[in-house]
Amino acid sequence: MASMATAFTATSKPTVLDGGHRPFYGKPISSPAGGRIRNVNAFPQKISNSMSANSVPYNLNSFKFEPIKESIVSREMTRRYMTDMITYADTDVVIVGAGSAGLSCAYELSKNPDVQVAIIEQSVSPGGGAWLGGQLFSAMVVRKPADKFLDELGIEYDEQDNYVVIKHAALFTSTIMSKLLARPNVKLFNAVAAEDLIVKEGRVGGVVTNWALVSMNHDTQSCMDPNVMEAKVVVSSCGHDGPFGATGVKRLKSIGMIDSVPGMKALDMNVAEDAIVKLTREIVPGMIVTGMEVAEIDGAPRMGPTFGAMMISGQKAAHLALKSLGLPNAIDGTSVGTIHPELVN
Repeated sequence: MASMATAFTATSKPTVLDGGHRPFYGKPISSPAGGRIRNVNAFPQKISNSMSANSVPYNLNSFKFEPIKESIVSREMTRRYMTDMITYADTDVVIVGAGSAGLSCAYELSKNPDVQVAIIEQSVSPGGGAWLGGQLFSAMVVRKPADKFLDELGIEYDEQDNYVVIKHAALFTSTIMSKLLARPNVKLFNAVAAEDLIVKEGRVGGVVTNWALVSMNHDTQSCMDPNVMEAKVVVSSCGHDGPFGATGVKRLKSIGMIDSVPGMKALDMNVAEDAIVKLTREIVPGMIVTGMEVAEIDGAPRMGPTFGAMMISGQKAAHLALKSLGLPNAIDGTSVGTIHPELVN
């Protein structure tokens, strides 16, 4: 349910770029179009490793791990995972799909420590299509003003006139995941499929889950009943149509909660990205749609390999969820400093 590198050296001296305002440590990426590298952190790139930490260094010639019982390893994994399943059986927000929109939504939501966020991802590897910029190419193109979100995450990019380029899409994906998953109010359940929705009195109230491998093999074995996860708000970010894409809105149609899922139109980046952000919304009570799933339900054009709308649509979905929860949010202007207003209006 649901992606031209340059060598940097640790000893390079600072090179002042961008009008002398932002020191950049390393070797700049060459840009034929005259773009600029923006290093939002502006920190000296010092290399460190475990042997230089404030502890006794490793002796790699006679290294030995501390002993452990195999049963302890099994118990630690099982106990912690089952505790998470118990904790998140009834939660604030469930996000279905850990692609760029879903991760951006979860990141924005997680800023409020009182909001409990569960992310359901059918793949073992979260990130969706954001591990590559497009096809088998590495770089990720993000149109302005979505670069404000990259600044917040502290991701370096090559700045052009009206867009920026991250040297590898995986830099965005790994950075947002590392920051998001470290937060105590977030749990990622990967290799878990959302097979259905919980619907009560016309309102979506959670998701029906199963192990991904079970979900993919229902026809090859006897029935294995699913589990459930109740939530005050469900955010569906399943992506555009495909093997597991757009499953949230397709399920809404099959149970009569929406009339149609026309599918996305042919590519038009300029129309597509604005439409995806604008049309991100609570599609039925209790369920918000974000990312490319929006294009499926509204017949908006596909956007191709440019990712700004995914990020900002995810942020907007987060604030729609906060609004639904009765918490301060950027949609009605009751929160300050969590999102740039021009990105959601």
